[in-house]
Amino acid sequence: MESGEQGSKTGVGYALGAYTLWGFAPIYWKLTERIPADEVISARVLWTLVTMLGLLLLTGRGSEIRPLLRPGRQLWISLAAALLLSLNWLTFIYAVHTDRVTATSLGYYINPLVSVLLGLVILRERLRARQALAVTLALVGVASLLLNTGTLPWISLVLAVSFAFYGLIHKLFPSPPRAGLALEMTLLAPLATGYALWLVARGDSAQMDAPLTTHLLLAASGLVSAAPLLCFHAATRRLPLVSVGMFQYLAPTIALLLAVFVFGEPFERADALAFGCVWAGLACFVWDSLIALRPGLRHAPPLPSRHR
Repeated sequence: MESGEQGSKTGVGYALGAYTLWGFAPIYWKLTERIPADEVISARVLWTLVTMLGLLLLTGRGSEIRPLLRPGRQLWISLAAALLLSLNWLTFIYAVHTDRVTATSLGYYINPLVSVLLGLVILRERLRARQALAVTLALVGVASLLLNTGTLPWISLVLAVSFAFYGLIHKLFPSPPRAGLALEMTLLAPLATGYALWLVARGDSAQMDAPLTTHLLLAASGLVSAAPLLCFHAATRRLPLVSVGMFQYLAPTIALLLAVFVFGEPFERADALAFGCVWAGLACFVWDSLIALRPGLRHAPPLPSRHR
């Protein structure tokens, strides 16, 4: 049994591990760019399913998934969550393959603010003044990109919105994290398998001629998906959620640094203005979250239950 201080130190280590792995994930997905993003997603779904089922069996938690497989509302809810997650994964990998890691970083900075908006619209939560300012600044940032570049930052918006709705589903209909992800992959597996077989039948599968190293990379996608998730849940068991939430900005920061200094993506004045507005909004958001920790208040920043 860990002491409180030791548990907190371990929790910080797990939180750093989770968000650092998520932050450096673009490097891994860059290595798969010879395979189209849609094929990578098919492989990722299947290998993540293998990884999660293996983990459930090794930890003796295989029975957790059985109640979730019963026909009913929970199955449809899990399917909706799975489709949102697959959209998020597909958009992220497509962005990495097409040298738009900067856009993914912006999307995951915006994500917690979109979650605040969903809380306002769907959960009828009250929007506090600092939260309203945070959301407004993020909207100004997105609008500035639209006005300065003439294009809507759709990658950033799809990533932020899909993951916010995914988080909302898990907030409203919680399920065991490992079994829940395994179920989502189970529901996606027939689609992933059918799509892969269809590409093979048409002779359009890039994996058919791929070298062994590429197949090994794709096989590792299950571990790449599961490892940060396991670190995240280990952190939440040892730290208050608000403390873990403060680490969530580490991942998009690492991704932005990779995009600019490693992948050589441009960072123009329009990008600087948009990110500046979003960062200012996040500063208000974090400020509000810290103030909400005062006795009698229980608000905390929204936390993702799954990530890239």
